[in-house]
Amino acid sequence: MSAAVPAPLPLFPLQSVLFPGMRLQLKVFEARYLDLVSRCLREQQPFGVVCLRQGGEVRSAPGSAVRFETIGVLAQLQEVDAEQAGILQVRCVGGQRFEVADVAQDDSGLWSGVKTLLPPDELLAPDEAFIATVRALANAIGTLERQQGSPFNKPYRFDDAGWVANRWCELLPISLAAKQKLMALDDPQLRLRLVDEFLRNKGVVK
Repeated sequence: MSAAVPAPLPLFPLQSVLFPGMRLQLKVFEARYLDLVSRCLREQQPFGVVCLRQGGEVRSAPGSAVRFETIGVLAQLQEVDAEQAGILQVRCVGGQRFEVADVAQDDSGLWSGVKTLLPPDELLAPDEAFIATVRALANAIGTLERQQGSPFNKPYRFDDAGWVANRWCELLPISLAAKQKLMALDDPQLRLRLVDEFLRNKGVVK
């Protein structure tokens, strides 16, 4: 996978946290990101999504401070539609996590940096103590499917602690800072344990 990732890695700062395996839809209209999507589509390469800590998604006045996290997730393009001139509807899925350094911004306003790919979650079955949380996710998915269609890409991997934790992280009403910390954890069982504790504290799981 490393060979398919551009260097330096183009970055798309967003006011959201992307998780591996997560669906992402973007409405792209700024010239810098139209160019980024066109290049990634042409070269069949991903770009990096990082969560904003300060500043907005749309380019503001020169000198405005923009700060974002250094750990993000690769976005793999799945579908790009040009429904209107100058506007792209982009559908992606989260790939591998990365850490980025030596971040720079070019004249067009596009951010990029030197990336280090982080290892994917180890494939571990959820601990027995978290079975209720796994079942609660299956029930939540069933409810969402009846209401609005499948919320996640299939196949569903209820036997994978990292997958279960990540899907809960998408659904939970928690702060971006909390989601970022959960995404950045290297231990999928720890991520799932923290999700389990939150659900039990809220009475969702007993």
